[in-house]
Amino acid sequence: MTSDAAFTPLDPRGAVLGDEVYTILGEAILDGRLEPGERLRDTELAERLGVSRTPVREALQRLERSGLVEVAANRWTRVSIPDESMLTATHEFVVYTMGNAVRMALARCSDAVLAELLVGVDEMIAASIADDRPELLRVSMGFFVMVTYSTDNRMLQMIFEESEFVLRRNLHGWAPHVDDAGERTDMYRVFRDAVAARDGDRAERILRMQHGMG
Repeated sequence: MTSDAAFTPLDPRGAVLGDEVYTILGEAILDGRLEPGERLRDTELAERLGVSRTPVREALQRLERSGLVEVAANRWTRVSIPDESMLTATHEFVVYTMGNAVRMALARCSDAVLAELLVGVDEMIAASIADDRPELLRVSMGFFVMVTYSTDNRMLQMIFEESEFVLRRNLHGWAPHVDDAGERTDMYRVFRDAVAARDGDRAERILRMQHGMG
């Protein structure tokens, strides 16, 4: 590896070392400590993390499946380099998947969970009014995490958990489809009304319209 970024050694007595290594490496890719195209050597990573090669290999395999790592057999393992087509595909995936998730969540969640979802929508409205795009992305991601777990669909939750890092990376720098803050905020308010009414069909339609996929 070319990076000299420090990694804190792990406690080898940890219960699930593979998960810990996966999280550490995933976050390092997202924050740039491991750069796009950088070679990854399991022996070096294992030494720096203070673990055996096995959990490192398991973590790299998971990161490969999610698209953050590329492997050329017997040649190299490296951090993948996202291209424009993958960024577009990620955006489309998130919009359509979250549209279905919102529909499921509104049909199944308790009133207490619905109230939490409405707080999340209010945060998006506030960020939109302020035209704070990084904050809008942050609170939108938080809202859709809540929606995913409110569906009570374990398969959807598993897909999100395994895709979290690549989704976060590929959505970095996202800009809202509706540029005008007033128009965009009005759409969020209509979306809130649909969520409050548990109108999954309408909420899904508005969500797609907000992202130019209506």
